[in-house]
Amino acid sequence: MAALTPTTNEPARTTHTAAPAVPADGRPWVYLASQSPRRRDLLLQWGVTPVPLPPDPEEDAEALEAVQPGEAPAAYVRRVTRAKLRAAQQRLRRRGWPPGVVLCADTTVALYGAILGKPADAAEAAQMLRRLSGRVHHVLTAVAVASPLGQWRALSRSRVWFADLSEADIAAYVASGEPMGKAGAYAIQGRAALWVRRISGSHSGIVGLPAFETGALLRRAGVALR
Repeated sequence: MAALTPTTNEPARTTHTAAPAVPADGRPWVYLASQSPRRRDLLLQWGVTPVPLPPDPEEDAEALEAVQPGEAPAAYVRRVTRAKLRAAQQRLRRRGWPPGVVLCADTTVALYGAILGKPADAAEAAQMLRRLSGRVHHVLTAVAVASPLGQWRALSRSRVWFADLSEADIAAYVASGEPMGKAGAYAIQGRAALWVRRISGSHSGIVGLPAFETGALLRRAGVALR
């Protein structure tokens, strides 16, 4: 089995086959099976070092996020997160990395029951923003954690009230590139915050990793949060 290598407080960086590095100072750490910089940054804010567990090149990560016919938003985000967790656990065993806590999450935006995922291109991003303009929508983030002690899951539900957006607003935002790779074609922690009249629920959940739910799951998995 590959040995852990002490390092600094910076996020561990690995290749797809190299053994991971963990903090030398005893700080808590988890395998993060997500390539989202937002989730990485949130964990760091909470004092948890994320050790990246990215997909292998041959894995079809996008296929896991395909919406099934008639699938409701909550069922969708839960299913995708469970699938990501299974894939991450298999990846960990396949690489022969040391056992540890694995964290997965998935976020989706829902408008009147319709799932708004990541836009495929600028035109789809603009279309999504037009649909959200002046309306209330839901943001759902499912979290799953696995460790040698077991598995745990949680779901965060939030509501977001958007202001009316002009075509000029939408065009400028899409041109910034920020909508790409974001569920619902926006990032609440970015420029889109200027359009958010109010929210109900978890701000960090809307960003991509709900603090309360994630903390509770990590504690159950044995991660010593301070």
